[in-house]
Amino acid sequence: MKRDLMDILACPVCKGDLTLTVTKEDGDEIVEGSLNCQACNENYPIQDAIPNLLPPSLRS
Repeated sequence: MKRDLMDILACPVCKGDLTLTVTKEDGDEIVEGSLNCQACNENYPIQDAIPNLLPPSLRS
């Protein structure tokens, strides 16, 4: 995931702003981490550079 994506991402549940936490980076690519919504307190994982923005009830 590229950092510039943060400018357009919003929480899929409440449309709130997301806060990025990075645990692994490769150059300008975020490989692992999470996105957290301050408004509804949902957490969305980033794995293999792909943010999983499915609502929690739809994740497997």
